[in-house]
Amino acid sequence: MVKVAVVKGERNLEPVYRALDLIDYAKVFEGKKRALIKVNFITVKDWKTGATTDPIVVEAIVNRLRLIGVEPTIIESDATGTNADKALVASGMKELCDRLNIGWINLRYDNDRVEVPIPNGQALHSIRVPKIIMENPVISAAKLKTHGQTQVTLGMKNFFGLLPDKFKGKFHFLGIDKVITDICSVIRPVLIVIDGFVALEGIGPVNGTPVKMDTIIAGTDQVATDYIAAQIMGFNPEEIGHIRLAQERGLGSWIDIDVVGDGVTSVRRIFKRR
Repeated sequence: MVKVAVVKGERNLEPVYRALDLIDYAKVFEGKKRALIKVNFITVKDWKTGATTDPIVVEAIVNRLRLIGVEPTIIESDATGTNADKALVASGMKELCDRLNIGWINLRYDNDRVEVPIPNGQALHSIRVPKIIMENPVISAAKLKTHGQTQVTLGMKNFFGLLPDKFKGKFHFLGIDKVITDICSVIRPVLIVIDGFVALEGIGPVNGTPVKMDTIIAGTDQVATDYIAAQIMGFNPEEIGHIRLAQERGLGSWIDIDVVGDGVTSVRRIFKRR
């Protein structure tokens, strides 16, 4: 049985700490000295809009990592319409990096890359990504958001941004749900922390209405964590393409999930799709 923490609380460090401690986050970092935190910088907007990862969530993750002797680095790549370096500043994450001396990498400019084969890939046969991603555990510091194409953008969808290509639109034509699961089959998040302090509903993932949810969701199984997050948003997770495909491909499991903390019903809300 896999644990997923659902914690309700006002925006501060403590709800994130509680969620991490409830799932015994330290286990996945045994023997590791470094970890990468993949944030969501799909747009040059701050956390109040619900579109980008809240710096306070990352601060809590950083503090808990350093508590167990793991040094964090924040990573993201440029998107078609977004410069990740500018988003770092606009989101408030640059101030955090400076204050806590946290490393930052824009993956687009990391040219030390490796070709990673994708066995039984449904849309991709391989991906070319920075070597650092394959050498270190990666955390998905995701958002609780709707998405016009994939219905939701949570822990797994966040990993689409690991592709260092600036123009990612070409991957959408291959079947975005298949692309997401192909990526997550070879680069699996060791920890997923979904920021729902301020979520986003509507067309997403950039434009929509901010929703004050005061919620943190955390887990170590990408399928289980996204499954519970989608339920919280009022979706049927089994009807969301990449969650269903990931379950079918054995990339995690939505069977026998042990929800710890405050539970789904305490925070559940029907998110608007448009």
